[in-house]
Order: sequence, then C-alpha cells, then structure tokens
Amino acid sequence: MEDILRGLFAQYAGVAPQSVQKLTGDGSNRAYYRMTAEGLSLIGAVGTSVEENRAFVAIARALEECGVDAPRVVAVSDDGLCYMQTDLGDASLFMYMKEGREAGCFLPHEREALCRVMSLLPDIQYGVARNLDFDVCYPVAAFDRRTVMWDLNYFKYCFLKGVGVEFDENALENEFESIADILLREECDTFMYRDFQSRNVMWHDERPYFIDFQGGRKGPVYYDVASFVGQARAKYTPEVVEAMLDAYMQSLARYRKVDRAHFLQTLDIFRIFRLLQNLGTYGYRGIFERKKKFVESIPAALAGLNGLLAAVCDRFPTLCDVLARVAALPRFAPQKNAGLVVDVYSFSYHRGIPDDYSGNGGGFVFDCRAVHNPGRYEPYKKLTGMDEPVKRFLEEKSGIAAFLANASSLVDTMVEEYLERGFHHIQVCFGCTGGQHRSVYSAEFMARHLSQKYGIKVNVNHKMQGVAYTLEAR
Repeated sequence: MEDILRGLFAQYAGVAPQSVQKLTGDGSNRAYYRMTAEGLSLIGAVGTSVEENRAFVAIARALEECGVDAPRVVAVSDDGLCYMQTDLGDASLFMYMKEGREAGCFLPHEREALCRVMSLLPDIQYGVARNLDFDVCYPVAAFDRRTVMWDLNYFKYCFLKGVGVEFDENALENEFESIADILLREECDTFMYRDFQSRNVMWHDERPYFIDFQGGRKGPVYYDVASFVGQARAKYTPEVVEAMLDAYMQSLARYRKVDRAHFLQTLDIFRIFRLLQNLGTYGYRGIFERKKKFVESIPAALAGLNGLLAAVCDRFPTLCDVLARVAALPRFAPQKNAGLVVDVYSFSYHRGIPDDYSGNGGGFVFDCRAVHNPGRYEPYKKLTGMDEPVKRFLEEKSGIAAFLANASSLVDTMVEEYLERGFHHIQVCFGCTGGQHRSVYSAEFMARHLSQKYGIKVNVNHKMQGVAYTLEAR
C-alpha cells in the first residue's frame, strides 16, 4: 500500500516523495504516512473499507463547499483504499490547551479558541447537510434507534459487565428505551460529526481545521455539542463549558430559533448518552485491552455522568444506582496521591494471575511453588501465611528467606527507579498452589519491607483469603 501512496503523491506533486514517515495510529483501522518533497508535505491514508474512505472523501468535499477548514483530498487510488490529503501538522486543539488543562484554569486565548470552534459547529452541521448525500455515510446514513441501542448495549457489555457489578438487566433495558425515545424525538435533518472533540480539531496557522469525520451521518445537533463539552480528558471548567455553550447557541440562532432552557435540558440527556458511550470504549480499550490511558479516563467520566444523572435520577433509577456503585469501587477512585503506590497480591495459580487494573501491565509475578509447602502437613492445612505457626515453618524449614531476598532485590530496583522518574504504580504478585500459605507469607513480607524501607503506600490483597488492607504512605 505504501507504494500506491507514493504513486498518488507523485501524481499530485509531479515528483516522488523524498521522505516517508509512518505516523502513530489513532486507534482506528487506518494507517497514516507523512510524505514530503521539495517543500510539499501530504498525508497518505490507507484504510480497510472502501465505503469508509468514500464517506471521508465526500464529507471533506462537503466541508470545503461550505467554507469550513478541513483536510483537502488531492488524490484517491483506483481501488478506493488509499488517498492523499493536505498536511495540517501535528498540533491538535487538545495540545493547544495543555497549559490550561493542567493548571485547571484556562487562559483567555484557550477559551477564545474553544468558543471559536463551537461557534463554527452550526456551520458544519447545517452546511454539510446542504452539500452531502447522506446515503454515502458509513456505516449508517442516520442516527436512529438501532444505532442508539448499539451504543447503550456497548456500554452495558463492555463496561458494566466488565467491572463485574450486579444489576437488573431488564430494568436497565427499559431505561435504555426511554433514553432512546428522548434522543430520537429531536429534529434530525442536520449533519452529525459523530466524534466532535478537541483531539479531532487541528490548530494550524492560528485557526481550527476539522479532521476524523468519516463516521459522520444525519443526526440531531445536540450530539456533537455533548461530545465536545463532555470530553472528560479535556478537563473543561464549568465556566469554560458555559462560555462554549453560549458561543454555540449564539451561532445556532442564525439557523433556527433557540429556546435556551429546552436546549440545555435536552443537551443533558445527550451528554449522559455520550458519557455512556465513552465508558463503553474505556471498558473495552482499558479493562479488556489493558490500555492505561483509557482506564485513567474512567473516574472522570463516572464523576461527570453521576453529576448529570443526579438531576434525572427519578427517571433512570436503575442506571443511577449501578453507576453510583461502580464509582464507589476502589479501583475507580480518583488518585489524590501523586506518589508511588505498590499493589501486592497473593493468589492461587489455579484461579489465575490477578488483573492489573492500572492498565500498566507491568511489575512482577513470583512463583512460590518451589518453596517447601506447609500446606502438605495436617497442623497447617487450615492456617494461612499470616498465622505464626506457618510463619515459623517457612522461616525455619523452607528456605523462603533466600527466595524473598532475591525477589526484594528485583522489586527494590524498580521502586527506586520509579521514585526517581515520578512513576505512580507497580504491581507485585506472589502465587502458589492454593494461595494460602507461601504466597500469603511472601506478600506480607514484601508489603512490610517496601513500607518500612521507602515509606510508600502499599495496597495488600490476599485474593484467596478475601483479605485486603492498605499500608499508608509515611
């Protein structure tokens, strides 16, 4: 495919590309390449769906026809799987707002940029609708009940069932139907961008350019507004959200009459819907695929969702209840301490190695099964590695001291490196046959050792004993 892109570049530029750089993926099924020659830079895209590429090209042309800045498609391969577009650089609006996002207080130029983007959104929603045949949209032409239920059940199966909370599935499905009724009763003759958020706005030549719209379709205006102002990782302050909504509604008034109270009330339902979609994605990408950045997004999304649901809890009691219980799970508690935390587990190999809910997927797993097992002897069978007789057996008859000295040396090296580099999490697991004697003793030893030597926070969890506690940082 790269050779096809080179040919498309030469077809447009009249010269072959002098450099080709594969760009970091965005999590989609497309691959991107930056190609340059004689001062010209273009982005080549390789997709796996001709229909999706066709939708992107058609929407890009519709955006150009209504005067909205977006990448311009300059060449398309004969098979429709590859195309070349103008290069808008690497700076997204999300990156442009970094200072304000990290400080928790957005600067005037950042607020102005956000409001500018929101004031352009009605031009996209109404302008593209005038210039686009929605039949070309991929994978569906319009926002409808089927797609709403797809997204709500994606949340249910990829997030709720992934975190393992109990809920009344029939009652939840009834509330999903009620949400769908509300979403679908709104006017639906405009273009819905589908993934309108600050990462999909490039900041180029001091103005916004819009990208990643290939999933767009016919749909209500509220959806894109909810997507943008509700982006959890953007960390917008309430004041900035209000300013963005004011900018949007002022611009929307050029196209339709705006009842502010009705608009904001309806928008909140769309914001709830979008956050449910987000949690579905975070569940799949974070819990199942173990990608840390998605796990880190869950607490903020839960907080935002529960805040919005508080005003409508009488209408969606099942959803409110289950999300409140999810938000109370320790693994989704917002991290207040920026220092290093070590999670130490004991477990049984028959039940499997504990999941790493931080998303890091690193740390250590030590196999204790080569250590002499007190569980073979009747006096110790009902005891655990926390009981004195078992401790004495292991310390006097098993040679576990040498095993733990080697384990501690490895863990200490990582702890010291992580403290130096400002990293936040390590997981250390000890496994044995039943998760009762050797692994429990080892986990207890490691937790005390790390707490005493480094003064860091250590969470201890004996999986097979149902015992968990924390040694707080000193």
